[in-house]
Amino acid sequence: MNQQLAGFAATPVAARMENHGHSMAKIAMRTGQDLYARTGSMVAYEGFVQYESNPPSIRQLAGQWATGEGTPLMKCSGDGLLYLADYGAEVVVINLGGDALSVNGTNLLAFDANLQWGVERVKGLAKFAGQGLWNVRVGGDGWIALTSRGTPIVVDCGRGEDETYVDPDALVAWSPNLKVKGKRTFKASSMIGRGSGEAYQMAFSGEGIVVVQPSEDSTDRLRARG
Repeated sequence: MNQQLAGFAATPVAARMENHGHSMAKIAMRTGQDLYARTGSMVAYEGFVQYESNPPSIRQLAGQWATGEGTPLMKCSGDGLLYLADYGAEVVVINLGGDALSVNGTNLLAFDANLQWGVERVKGLAKFAGQGLWNVRVGGDGWIALTSRGTPIVVDCGRGEDETYVDPDALVAWSPNLKVKGKRTFKASSMIGRGSGEAYQMAFSGEGIVVVQPSEDSTDRLRARG
């Protein structure tokens, strides 16, 4: 039996943060290198790892998340290996390397505590209330883990002059330097089938990327918040 399970064993640590399979993040915890992670996302750990739910540093920056646009976080510290997951969603691990991302709060799994971050209002969408007005901007030199309901696609907005349009419920993250505006396609009263989610899109233009998941079902986001 051990031989049959050998293919699922943990691999040697190669980086601060990396994937284990498609649906799990493995973080090499070290003393003094704290991590912020989605509350309840820990599935296993080795060594000595401590958790602090909703510490003061988070409460001060994430007051807007009371609107439901974000996710509660916990502070993780210690020395060992930490494994995180989110209901089987695919996990995307990124080394920011000095860059930044604006992330939908429900797709934020974990990030290094030394990164600069804050909850921000998405400009250009004031008249589209409820369509992801608040996002989490994370930037600096460190690691971040995102979740996606299925394998995501990364769209390079700088490849052409046309705008890139994304359903808000399918949006995971984007480069914060992109210009963003809302677009109404047709009246919600004319919708049939999947509801009124496709009545609005977010339009992106400029130099940067947009990360899109292959799901536009808002119930996925509600489950992620639970």
